[in-house]
Amino acid sequence: MAEDTKQPGSTEPTQPDKSESDQTATAPPSPIPPASSVAGADAEKAAMVEQAKSRVAAVKETLTAPADAAGTPKPPVKKKDEGPKPVDASGHRLVKNLRAKFADDIGEAVEFLNQLSVIVARPRIVEVCDFLRRDEKTPFNYLSDLTCVHFPNRKDAPFEIIYNLYSISGNERVRLKVLTDEATEVESVTSVWPAANWLEREVFDLFGIRFSNHPDLRRLLLPPDWEGHPLRKDVALEFIENEWTKKHLPEMTDVQMEQLEQRRAYGLEILSVPQERLMRDIFRGEKEVMSKDK
Repeated sequence: MAEDTKQPGSTEPTQPDKSESDQTATAPPSPIPPASSVAGADAEKAAMVEQAKSRVAAVKETLTAPADAAGTPKPPVKKKDEGPKPVDASGHRLVKNLRAKFADDIGEAVEFLNQLSVIVARPRIVEVCDFLRRDEKTPFNYLSDLTCVHFPNRKDAPFEIIYNLYSISGNERVRLKVLTDEATEVESVTSVWPAANWLEREVFDLFGIRFSNHPDLRRLLLPPDWEGHPLRKDVALEFIENEWTKKHLPEMTDVQMEQLEQRRAYGLEILSVPQERLMRDIFRGEKEVMSKDK
């Protein structure tokens, strides 16, 4: 019997003898990491979970909050880039030639998007047009358009007569402007370009500007006894009863007038007179009003 050499009170454990089977068993587990590193990983994971929860809560709050709630940040408004602006064209070749010939009768000259615009004194417009038509380098032999613009707030000269000229050989354009009022006549340029005949008649018809020395100044689009000039800014856009409509449009009964008002309320002005109703019946009958181009 082996002698017990263990001293009383000793805490040293006894190690059992390792048998051969114990040596062939699985490997011992990896060493346990320090408590401090485990606590740090748990804290980091907990912080990530809290951040995810806060993001989800913020998204839910934005979805449930009203669109116009006070304090809701608005997306920044992108400032629009400023577009091109008119520049002074005093150094342009045409402007120099015009001012050398007509001096102070040539007013402001600006260029916008390669388009030259020159203000001309009203009494010299025919001379200026004839001078440009005879220009040696760029003869402006084509009057592409003649129109008018109404500025009712400009009391001294509320109308601008616009002359758009084109040089066929030089492939160059210029725009002339003449300022005038309703009472003052503008001299006709039909002596320079005969094509101005109908263009000036159209301006007279729709704006009321009279052209002196015009060969046949009368209305072009509206009846001769029409009152007013419809392209002026002070003319109402809706239908207005005047002397011409009272004289020429057929009289209607109270029922027809009520039907007419209802059609106009729904935007069906095309059915307002018998002639237009007749055209509708023709189209419904699949009749050919005008021969089609073959």
